[in-house]
Amino acid sequence: MKFLIDMPASPDLVAWLQERGHETVHAKNINLETASDSIIMNRAATEERIVITANLDFGTLLAQSKRDTPGVILFRGGNYSEAEMRELVARVLETVKPDALKRSIAIVDKRRIRVTRLPLKKP
Repeated sequence: MKFLIDMPASPDLVAWLQERGHETVHAKNINLETASDSIIMNRAATEERIVITANLDFGTLLAQSKRDTPGVILFRGGNYSEAEMRELVARVLETVKPDALKRSIAIVDKRRIRVTRLPLKKP
């Protein structure tokens, strides 16, 4: 799979995912460190990448846009250590089929993973 790691997530996830055979970039490494969330979302969709982020705005953007891509893994509920992020991303990858993940938002916290198919409906 292909991933774009957003600024709130650790750049160390890039190497960890690459070691597992995934094509992964960090926003900072592709000159998107100061880009708007919309630009990051568009880039991820164009390149068919799944965004990994802790930025809650991605859920709102997806709902407002009614888009069915890009897929997003969204960390909620506090700060996560590098080890916790790796463990939770691994759980998402083990439990959500790749085709579903590309068109879903996986909301992750320390206790559970909730997967919602895109497009999202406005609240």
